[in-house]
Amino acid sequence: MAPSAVSPETTSQISNDPTVPLVSLGPLIDFDSTATLSTAQSLLSALKSSGFLYLTDSPIPSSLLSRVYSLSAAFFKRPFGEKDALAWTTPRANRGYTGMGREKASLGMSKEEVAKEIASHGADQKESFEIGRDDEEGQPNRWPEGNAEFKAVMLEFFERCKQLHAVVMRGIAMGLGLDPDFFAEFVRRGDNTLRLLHYPVAAADAFADGRVRAGLHSDYGSITFLFQDSRGGLQVERQDGSFVDVTPIEGTIVMNAGDLLSRWSNGIIRSTRHRVVEPPGKKEDGYYPPRYSVAYFCNPDFDKTIEALPGTWEKSEEGKKWAPINSGDYLEQRLSATY
Repeated sequence: MAPSAVSPETTSQISNDPTVPLVSLGPLIDFDSTATLSTAQSLLSALKSSGFLYLTDSPIPSSLLSRVYSLSAAFFKRPFGEKDALAWTTPRANRGYTGMGREKASLGMSKEEVAKEIASHGADQKESFEIGRDDEEGQPNRWPEGNAEFKAVMLEFFERCKQLHAVVMRGIAMGLGLDPDFFAEFVRRGDNTLRLLHYPVAAADAFADGRVRAGLHSDYGSITFLFQDSRGGLQVERQDGSFVDVTPIEGTIVMNAGDLLSRWSNGIIRSTRHRVVEPPGKKEDGYYPPRYSVAYFCNPDFDKTIEALPGTWEKSEEGKKWAPINSGDYLEQRLSATY
């Protein structure tokens, strides 16, 4: 089990709020189950109505997740100089350490728009460490020296999440009435990002004047898997503009759709906006404890072109809502604005 400060265990019961439904991975993994198609349809329904859901029956071992949490916490406890020696460099690489205040999660499409948000509400109160595909030519990961376990565990976790990405995309294809293997050629390489996140201890007044741990934003790729500790604070925007807490539920993975999946579906699937705010619950001596989470951002392979899928636009008065776009170019454009 991970240390209490980074435990993936929940302190609450399953929420009955239909905004964030639960979908079992079991039938999607079994694939030939009689429940596979109905589960795929439930998956698509959740992505269309909410854009967010809890995945249950995860094939990723809890022991592996606990090791990821523990190693992540140990990494962020390192002196700043050691972490900054592995600093994030460019949107194209998107690897390495990002210190407090360097990034602002935002809806802004340019540095100027993001700068205005920072001036109004401050930068995000978090630090992170990005890990990409380890065999990408010219884009090496930035591993901490003298810690072979860190690299081995993170690469194992990366591969497990990559496999799960393929399973979920197969379910989405079935839900859309496409061949189950439709997306296979788009996710073969695994141009994804594993992100370790640490939101440090915060005083109550750290959230004054609209300041948050992570600003309102959508994710950029196809889908995101989020593993969160028990602290809470993640909120999802409903269609009416109000927000609902995504309460940690033990043994689940929070999943949401990103911009590129929304574009792929011609807007049928929602890339829902979300944020990390002042956490619920009691403060300890006037301070909120740290929050740790692990996000796995799934993307179409960077050399792929994304355009409206068959069956999503032909009967629409608007036709195709977006022009075709290269996956890697879109990710780089969005990351350029937030750093």
